[in-house]
Amino acid sequence: MIKHANQNRFAIISPLIISILFGSVTLLSGCATTDTKNSSHKDDPYEYYNRKIFSFNDNVDDYVAAPISTAYKWITPQFMQTGVYNFFSNLKNINVVFNDVLQAKFSQSAYDTGRLAINTTMGLGGFVDVASQLGLAQNDEDFEQTLAVWGVPQGSYLVLPFVGPSTLRGIPGAAFDTATNPTSYVGWPVQLVYMLNARANAEGALKFIDEAALDPYVFTRESFLQWRNNLATDGKSETSFDLEDDLDETSTAPKADAAKTVPAGPKAK
Repeated sequence: MIKHANQNRFAIISPLIISILFGSVTLLSGCATTDTKNSSHKDDPYEYYNRKIFSFNDNVDDYVAAPISTAYKWITPQFMQTGVYNFFSNLKNINVVFNDVLQAKFSQSAYDTGRLAINTTMGLGGFVDVASQLGLAQNDEDFEQTLAVWGVPQGSYLVLPFVGPSTLRGIPGAAFDTATNPTSYVGWPVQLVYMLNARANAEGALKFIDEAALDPYVFTRESFLQWRNNLATDGKSETSFDLEDDLDETSTAPKADAAKTVPAGPKAK
């Protein structure tokens, strides 16, 4: 299964994009009664529209994000790319701890707080992942998982402009995480570095999807839903998604380009 980071394609969701997300949901809700016959998946009633947005996102990545990311990788030493990744991952732990508490995972909250403290102090503000070197794996909690714990249903699968795969539950989850993420309140140059570094780290996964998936849209959808389901259930879900069967069933569908979804690791235990 391809791993996904955050849920989004370009790694940052600005307030402007958040407003676009809610506009997209309104548009799709209006279309729901007029055309869902093109969907062959129970969680994807808007497949016809999702595929169009999927293709749009792919073009934006191919002609804008990928070239800039390639230049970034060329001029930025690997140790700096690693440091940037570690720094933003450490900041993300603030959200992780917050959602630990909201989910009543108090022992995990103490663990994640300790991990944050170690990397912030001993790891030069988070640029060095000392905690991982000490064997302290990073957990992954966000507000969408919190909503799942509270009993909010997943809702339909959506592909959002400039963002990528999500669900109806994921939209308020992403909005809340953005509001509580310190990265949202720094200047745009820092956010740009974050996006470029995340896109650069995604290169291997994107090439895999391009080369291996018969229908990249279906592959991305199923791997994303499985990843989110695994996070929501702490890896205890009995639900599985048979990618091979789904890809075979849609082999006659028009081939879409690969989704450019920023990868990340699943929840560490």
